[in-house]
Amino acid sequence: MSTLSLDRKLARAVQRVTSTALGPYQSAVIRIGFSATYLLFLLREIPNRHEMYGPDAPWRWDMARELISGNQAFTALMWSDSTVWFEIVYAVALLSAALLMVGWRTRAVSVLFMVGVLSLQNRSIFMGDGGDNVIHLMAIYLVLTRCGQVWSLDARRAARTARAAGLAALPPPVGAEAPGQAGAPAEANADDPARPVRRDAVGPVLWGALGLVLIAATLTDGLGGTWWFPALLWILWVGQGLWWIVNRRAPHSEMRTLLDIVANLAHNATLVVIMAEVCVIYATAGWYKVQGSRWQDGTALYYPLKLDYFAPWPVMSDILASSGVIVMLVSYGTVIVQVAFPFTLFNRKVKNVLLAVMICEHAGIALLLGLPFFSMAMIAADSVFLPTVFLVWLGDRVAHGRRLLFGRKVKVPGQRRSTDAEEAPKQVGGEGHTLVG
Repeated sequence: MSTLSLDRKLARAVQRVTSTALGPYQSAVIRIGFSATYLLFLLREIPNRHEMYGPDAPWRWDMARELISGNQAFTALMWSDSTVWFEIVYAVALLSAALLMVGWRTRAVSVLFMVGVLSLQNRSIFMGDGGDNVIHLMAIYLVLTRCGQVWSLDARRAARTARAAGLAALPPPVGAEAPGQAGAPAEANADDPARPVRRDAVGPVLWGALGLVLIAATLTDGLGGTWWFPALLWILWVGQGLWWIVNRRAPHSEMRTLLDIVANLAHNATLVVIMAEVCVIYATAGWYKVQGSRWQDGTALYYPLKLDYFAPWPVMSDILASSGVIVMLVSYGTVIVQVAFPFTLFNRKVKNVLLAVMICEHAGIALLLGLPFFSMAMIAADSVFLPTVFLVWLGDRVAHGRRLLFGRKVKVPGQRRSTDAEEAPKQVGGEGHTLVG
């Protein structure tokens, strides 16, 4: 009996992992958090972009090319050293970050976002810090997730398509001519049932344009010296084309189910990798701090508070640095939280408490040490562990605020159900996951 019960539990777990893209709200917050972080960073550095990554950078183009020939990294900025090409790449990176944040065509835009991040950061690798490294990794992970299931324009478009399909399935009123009576039936419009819905042409056009760029970059050997990056891009491009064809020609076929299973497995596996990455970051940081003498005697926080470079609010920094008790408590508390966090993941209450402490810690780093983008990147990474109930509540509060601000009814797009739309994930149900909610 125990063996049978174990088999049933294992079967339920396999069924859930393959049929559902878990953590839709967590992946949406990761998408919004990292794209917003990089968007704000690029906007702030517009006056300095040429000195950081462009033709006026101290790390010159020929020096970057020599380094990249050794480490085999990818950057589109190595395709040309012209100022015009640099401006195009910078604009694409900025635009893709904005579009990914609002969730427009998340599959294609997430790839453009990854290309933009890698192109700029690999051009001048000495310009980055810990936050840039996190964004670098998460930009790669995001292309494998179904991060547009909720809180995105994709979710809104999928909901409208589902409503239109429901209206089209209804019989026409008595005495009215059925739409498409003379030929193939036309889809109804959710806003105006009498007007057919136009076929989506943006997706195929975007897919074709990106395919031409990918072919040209492959033929000119412009995808770096590694094997995995070109393979990843080609798999994503071919897979998206296959997905579109199957959705259009055979939406209820076994091939459609197989593609959905593969997408769910990739999404869920990537979420696990993101969780493991966050745990490694905190465990590594915590155990390295344990070995430092300044962290052992509880005075580590004092020194950055006394550096002018990390003191945007000198008065506040001086007040905190003048209290030995506060410095000691924060120094020891930082080490304890970072070392303990990975061991608390399977205790929901303790995990949520430490998660709130770490988010407050990063907010304090942004305020006191003047490192807003590092803090935003780490908070976005931490959000993979936020409870689903809290995120749903937060979405409702945001929708309520928008209603008060604009004076009209606003509905936050919910999770997309299985339709002929772009991603069509299954609805998440049942109990919340221990790690992500």
